[in-house]
Amino acid sequence: MNEKLKVYEEKMTKTMANLDGEFGAIRAGRANPNVLNRIMVDYYGTPTPIQQVANVSVPEARMIQIQPWDKTMIKAITKAIQTSDLGINPNNDGSVIRLVFPELTEERRKELVKDVKKKGEAAKVAIRNIRRDGNDSIKKLKGTEVSEDEIKDMEDELQKITDKFIKEVDKAVEVKSKEVMTV
Repeated sequence: MNEKLKVYEEKMTKTMANLDGEFGAIRAGRANPNVLNRIMVDYYGTPTPIQQVANVSVPEARMIQIQPWDKTMIKAITKAIQTSDLGINPNNDGSVIRLVFPELTEERRKELVKDVKKKGEAAKVAIRNIRRDGNDSIKKLKGTEVSEDEIKDMEDELQKITDKFIKEVDKAVEVKSKEVMTV
């Protein structure tokens, strides 16, 4: 592979990683601790991920249990979850916080699939933008020591890399959509 194209492939790989992270935050009816990844809790004035101040476990298919190492953090964690976009009300008994995920309705599943497809489409747009940037920088090589054939080969190779990542996005969207629709 041409060294000049590695940069663009890395950017596309980051786009895929970002998409995987977004898909991890979409809950599919069963408890997944990844939904807490983006929630920050105020830990003595510092925004800190919940996983760094508590033990997070999944004792049942539709429940996440959060056990703070410092009991004084219960209120802060509960507040952070309530103000997040998670849409679940935490229950706490003074030492443990429980998040019970309701069974998803058919309508809600369809909404989530739309959301999955929208995120997939956004990732494809990002990948195509990376390809465009790559093609622009390749075109700038015209008139330098790089031959027309090499430029054409680089453009073809960049297109192949783009196609590969677009297929990966489609596959990820399909897998996540199937997971969301599975009851």
